[in-house]
Amino acid sequence: MLASLVGNPFFAHRCAQWWGRLIVGTSGVRIQLTGAPLPSPDAGCIFVANHASIYDIPVLFTAIPRQLRLMAKAALGLVPFIGWHLKLSGHLLVDRKNPGASVFKKMQRMARSGASLLVFPEGGRSRDGHLLKFKGGVFLLAIETGLPIVPVTIVGNRIVMPKGRLMVCPADVRVVVHPPIATTGLTREDARALADKVRAVIAAGLESEAVRRANL
Repeated sequence: MLASLVGNPFFAHRCAQWWGRLIVGTSGVRIQLTGAPLPSPDAGCIFVANHASIYDIPVLFTAIPRQLRLMAKAALGLVPFIGWHLKLSGHLLVDRKNPGASVFKKMQRMARSGASLLVFPEGGRSRDGHLLKFKGGVFLLAIETGLPIVPVTIVGNRIVMPKGRLMVCPADVRVVVHPPIATTGLTREDARALADKVRAVIAAGLESEAVRRANL
């Protein structure tokens, strides 16, 4: 929160990365980043990940050495401290029912500055770890702005702290980066199909990791 008061989103995110490393390190969480190479640091994109633990954010902030901006519902901006930090740090607060043209402009400015968006399109944490249906809003935004989508599968984070539990358990967490999916040439009518395609990639990652762990 104090870092966001400086008014520099890049510095605020660096502080958030340090916070993520501190949280992960003191919790006994061991992260392995695997899969496809990350996009260039100066190439804006949209990282889309599954969401089964409150630890997903610090894990991704630690594993992905990029300037990341969270996409969150606009109502969070009204929450004291958390909302203030999100606003001052350049995160994207969106009214899901009426995103408006300003969201597109903010995303374009974000991409030009070298930052990338981080989104959990399930809309909330999965209680049982099974992948929920993806909401289509972010995929419409991706098509409108032409930003590529980078699917990310997080495996093992639910063990650390699943929804509804306060105790933290040490665990090995794998962050699997998948090849980017281009959005250029797509239309608004393609948003639902794009959401399903990205979900299928992340689901396949979860399935392959489950098989890998079963064979260890």
